[in-house]
Amino acid sequence: MSEGVSLEELQLAARNHALPLEALRFDVTPVGLHFLLVHYDIPEVDEAAWRLEVDGRVERPLSLSLADLRARETVERAATLECAGNGRALLEPHVTSQPWLLEAVGTARWRGTPLAPLLEEAGVVEGALEVVFTGLDRGVEGGVEQAYARSLPLEEVRRDEVLLAHGVNGGPLPPQHGFPLRLLVPGWYGMTSVKWLSRITVVDEPFAGYQMTRSYRLRLHEDDEGEPVSRMRVRALMEPPGIPEFLSRSRVVSAGEHVLRGRAWAGEAEVAGVEVSTDGGDTWGEAALGPATLGRWAWRAWTFAWTAARGEHELCCRARDAAGGSQPLERTWNLGGYANNAVQRIAVTVT
Repeated sequence: MSEGVSLEELQLAARNHALPLEALRFDVTPVGLHFLLVHYDIPEVDEAAWRLEVDGRVERPLSLSLADLRARETVERAATLECAGNGRALLEPHVTSQPWLLEAVGTARWRGTPLAPLLEEAGVVEGALEVVFTGLDRGVEGGVEQAYARSLPLEEVRRDEVLLAHGVNGGPLPPQHGFPLRLLVPGWYGMTSVKWLSRITVVDEPFAGYQMTRSYRLRLHEDDEGEPVSRMRVRALMEPPGIPEFLSRSRVVSAGEHVLRGRAWAGEAEVAGVEVSTDGGDTWGEAALGPATLGRWAWRAWTFAWTAARGEHELCCRARDAAGGSQPLERTWNLGGYANNAVQRIAVTVT
């Protein structure tokens, strides 16, 4: 990095945590290892008093308790969530924000009720354009005091897989992951799945909140309106082989036969394949892609056989999707450090 990480960024890093890459071994990420990003503070919520309000451009506004939501149709959806800022700390020049390396990701089994039937029950009126989701977490960002709120086009929230989640991995939502209720939008970067959800508002014009108009946009400079961050770009990560050197986290591996393992996911289309390089990207070989046992919206396992010869090596992996998307070798800079899906590189010493 061209600049050091600031004290302010260290404060953010101490509050938020990433997935240890060795935890890629788990098909479903244990809740305590799932990546975590909290924009402001974790709100204190009284379950008995909490309500979800559904209002705006609807015929029948709703006010629902957690018990009401739990009594509705319940489904479970395995989904991979990745922070839009994953890889930000690797960009040059330095981008000041949560200093993620590559581990801001996790896959969980989310349990809740589908959103589309609830909106149908409320009766969305003609001319509605978007749906705004507002959380209970409040703070100041860009000089604006706000509740965290984001919107989605009406056609997106009507997708069958979009949930109002009140449970995860067989238990209730923990406070840091959005208790008592969060939105789950599979395929989109994690900022879309609003936590501590308190209000759903149907609107007939684009929502102009800070998190839509200034944050989470792909911009090259302050005056650039840019494009909104949306679906996750295709990505593969490798479980680091061997053992780590404590400070540098570089790897030490014994010579001989090894199986490299990892996970791959995508938001636009299904993962179509993964390639691995053991020479820093000069040559590539096709990995064996595992079945989509967790469903369309969760990562897939992959493996690659490697005969490790003594010396210094750089391992890389890259994924491609069915729509033709693939990972670039070089990182692409933008003002917020978003959607950086350049290939992972791991320094390995074979002894």
